[in-house]
Amino acid sequence: MAAPLLARQSGTAGTGSTGFGATMFDLVAEVPARRRGPESPFDVCHVGVVLRAVLFVHGAVAIAMVFVASTPAIWLALVGAGASVALPAVLVWLVVVCALKRPLAAAPAPVQWGAVTSLGAIVGFGAGRLLSVLFYESAATVALLGIGPALAGAAMAAVIFHWLSLRAMATLPAETTARLAELQSRIRPHFLFNTLNTALTLVRLDPARAEGVLEDLAELFRVAISESDESVTLGAEVDLAQRYLDIEQIRFGSRLHVTWELDPEAASARVPPLLLQPLVENAVRHGVEPSPEGGVIRVRTKVKLGRAVLSIANSVPKEPSRPGHGMALKNVRERLRLMHDVAAQFEARQDKDVYRVQIVVPL
Repeated sequence: MAAPLLARQSGTAGTGSTGFGATMFDLVAEVPARRRGPESPFDVCHVGVVLRAVLFVHGAVAIAMVFVASTPAIWLALVGAGASVALPAVLVWLVVVCALKRPLAAAPAPVQWGAVTSLGAIVGFGAGRLLSVLFYESAATVALLGIGPALAGAAMAAVIFHWLSLRAMATLPAETTARLAELQSRIRPHFLFNTLNTALTLVRLDPARAEGVLEDLAELFRVAISESDESVTLGAEVDLAQRYLDIEQIRFGSRLHVTWELDPEAASARVPPLLLQPLVENAVRHGVEPSPEGGVIRVRTKVKLGRAVLSIANSVPKEPSRPGHGMALKNVRERLRLMHDVAAQFEARQDKDVYRVQIVVPL
């Protein structure tokens, strides 16, 4: 039987490789997915954005204090004092922008700039007043610590918003590339035709089992050719992978051993669509298919430290298969980065006779 539904090869499904005429499934891989456009620059509710914004503001504070400090000791004291009020100020700005991201994204560009810089001025003014209460008493100094931090807050907010806007525009080409690769790897006509042949054979021998194969195949292709959402639950991805492996179980019989260790609490984690299926397909192709004795695949989900951990492990045959191009792993890694940024982790490694892929995503 030919290769499974998703593959590592970079070529798209075409009429020349199958011996069949063009089908609706071939055309799906040739049409780029419709996207809503660039990501919103107000989507700051991510750990990566928060870390970068906080580091930028504190770096700016540290540089500014160089010009007013006469000694390193004074510079450290000033940096500490500035950081003590800069941190809550930037966090308040991020929280408010995150809460208002939908109305702000729908507003005209001048309104967006006015809103983010005004909010920056407000939090900067509040930070300055807090600093004056903590360290100063004179009225002139209090007035100065109101105007200066407000202007600095507005400037910082403008710089961060400009960076977020550039980041949103830069994300679109990478997302489009990952999405196109995902579409191009979805449909494998060989898998479809061979599965249908298997079902036809089972119709005569075991009609009930043939019905189950066709139901699993229909669900796989329903997800593959539908206009998928931006994210799905990990539980839905596990269900789809189970359907795929049920079909492959008919192909390999006793050569394929699959174990599932699933934590129900991890099922609600959000992941990009069609994330797990290419990973189990790789496990079948490189861990089971080349071995005359077959192999073992273990899929495990669990919750650890408030995050969902997904692990796919497969045995490595004595005679390994021909190395692939790594497109599936690269595609999964890229889509995880686009969705969760630094909050997600992806690791693929081989330990002796076991190849393991581990993914960690926030709940």
